[in-house]
Amino acid sequence: MAQERHGRRTVFALTWVSYASYYLCRKGFGVTKARIEHTLGISSGWLAAIDTVYLITYAAGQFGSGILGDRIGARRLLAIGMIGSALACLAFGSAQGAIVLMVAFAVNGLLQSTGWPGNTKVMADWYPPQERGTAMGVWSTCYQAGGLAATAVATALLGAFGWRWAFRGPAIWVALVGVVLWLFLRDRPPISATGRGAEDRGEDVDEERREAFYRVILSPTVWSFGAAYFCLKIIRYSLLFWLPYYLHTALGYSESHAGYLSVSFEVGGIAGTLLAGYLSDRIPGRRRSLVATGMMLALAAALLLYSVLASWGGVANFAGMALVGLLLFGPDSILAGAAAQDLGGKHAAGTATGFVNGMGSVGAILQGAFTVSVREAFGWTAVFYAFLGLSVLGAVALAPTWRQKAPSPAVEILPR
Repeated sequence: MAQERHGRRTVFALTWVSYASYYLCRKGFGVTKARIEHTLGISSGWLAAIDTVYLITYAAGQFGSGILGDRIGARRLLAIGMIGSALACLAFGSAQGAIVLMVAFAVNGLLQSTGWPGNTKVMADWYPPQERGTAMGVWSTCYQAGGLAATAVATALLGAFGWRWAFRGPAIWVALVGVVLWLFLRDRPPISATGRGAEDRGEDVDEERREAFYRVILSPTVWSFGAAYFCLKIIRYSLLFWLPYYLHTALGYSESHAGYLSVSFEVGGIAGTLLAGYLSDRIPGRRRSLVATGMMLALAAALLLYSVLASWGGVANFAGMALVGLLLFGPDSILAGAAAQDLGGKHAAGTATGFVNGMGSVGAILQGAFTVSVREAFGWTAVFYAFLGLSVLGAVALAPTWRQKAPSPAVEILPR
């Protein structure tokens, strides 16, 4: 037992650092766009196209990465993904033209897609269902912390050494983390938290894996999770990409002040993931989708409140957006984390988390066109009302799953 607790702490630390580090090879482009445009003479249209191609390959890769991780193991998937992403980042940082930049970032998107399904698969294998919500709630702080750190690192490297080192520096770190995972990460414990040995044995393992795969893909629950997550990711990525712009252009804050205020979204998100994970383990039957539904309905109210508070000054704005972040990142972490892991079970946790995150990533692709079209037609207030509608729509999409309980630790499979 003591050995397994030590193993869990090691796995938790390695995977937390791993997924936080993935952000170092994806956030630099947002920080360096203006410098790249000026230095290489690339148009804003090309910059937008590079963003879009990255999001497309990232979304497509989610579906395949989850399946691949369930077959070859998360350790191999993550090592390949991180080292490959580092190489793509180095290529991007050495490029001289728009086409090479686009190809490098497209490849990077594909390799970045290994991060979520690979890391969440390992966590599913080390933590039993009755502890998974709390564990994943704490663990999911990695993507808020990683995003904040990646922006800070890229900004510092841009100012000190130029835009190319905003990619080269992170690439070196990410490659090193990939090597560490290859050497030290264990896919599952000797006797796992879900009651199986370190190596699945028997002639029926491949058949069980195929059966689990089809149960995930054909499960109405995974489609409900995916639809709700699609709605959440439109809101999440719209706020991540457009909140500083809104604060600067619509409310008159300086660019630096707008940047500082926008951090409130991810600060609130850290509290939200912790709260959601804790609640999802303690609600009777661990009905995680009920927690997600409640938080999404509360998110709708918070968005309405923020549309009023936003113009009341910096403190009210920060508090209102922190509340939005808390109520958005909570269900975000549940649906693509513990709930999907429960659904996938021992043979398809990576497939399930990859599928749900992949459907959500389609929403991330569409967020730019969605936000701009609503703003240009009806104004910023309408954008927040549209987010409100998406929150309610996502909660409704979860309705068929409200009765579903998390599996017992002894029998972690999908219902037939």
